[in-house]
Amino acid sequence: MTVTARAPAKVNVHLGVGPLRPDGFHELRTVYLAVSLFDTVTVGPGEGLAVTVTGEGADGDVPTDRRNLVWQAAELLAASAGVPADATIAVAKAIPAAAGLAGGSADAAAALVALDELWGTRAAPDDPADLAAQLGSDVPFSLLGGVALGRGRGEQVSPVLARQPTHWVLGIAGEGLSTPTVYRELDRLREVGRLTEGAELPPTEAVIAALRSGSPGELAAALTNDLQAPALSLRPDLRRALRAAGDAGAAAALLSGSGPTVAALAEDAQAAVRLAAVLAGEGLFRTVRAVHGPVAGARVVA
Repeated sequence: MTVTARAPAKVNVHLGVGPLRPDGFHELRTVYLAVSLFDTVTVGPGEGLAVTVTGEGADGDVPTDRRNLVWQAAELLAASAGVPADATIAVAKAIPAAAGLAGGSADAAAALVALDELWGTRAAPDDPADLAAQLGSDVPFSLLGGVALGRGRGEQVSPVLARQPTHWVLGIAGEGLSTPTVYRELDRLREVGRLTEGAELPPTEAVIAALRSGSPGELAAALTNDLQAPALSLRPDLRRALRAAGDAGAAAALLSGSGPTVAALAEDAQAAVRLAAVLAGEGLFRTVRAVHGPVAGARVVA
């Protein structure tokens, strides 16, 4: 018996970052949007745990040992349910690693869903969302999908009703950016006065209303990412990538999360296809994908 689950990438259409907390995290207000770029995880019987990775990151960017979140998800679920952590786990990646798209979190969420089915642990004492939060800040949203408001360090998610689709082009520019490194650069820029301290987190009402209406113009005006400035400080070449998206006809463009993915908002599906074709020809991006959202979170598909 094998079980296959998939989980989507995310774009932070709003990301407000507060001061550094005593626990080492920052207080966040973020609005997540799940988009139609998926990683797939297939699990089957095994003795102990074995992880393989194919697709994006299979050249060594994604570990296949305990450093991988799918391994940690398997051990956590097994310990919670009181079952042996025995499984083969095959991760097929379409979401690039270290791209600000929560690819690792998507893998963990898909692994939780698939292993829950394989092991029959649906009566596990811990809620899956609680397990997800222990694995990483974005994992609860990867389970939930759709549109959600994230609080705390991002792990406290509340679904937002937003059925109107929006269309995007994701351009992954150059090598990945480490999320902790980008946060450290944010703290440094604030300390030296180049960025103001985020004591007052920016409101989310405008971006949520825009997602509900499906209006690209409203959404373009509401996009916010406090991590964009530190990411650009570390990678000034990303300014050219953002400009290229605007010049190619995007309604707006921002970095997703900690980058380096440029998320370019298109007017509609046809405009997204045209925009993707133009950006693919620019030579600035190693991967270009036209996607839409919202889509469902981690689900068993076979």
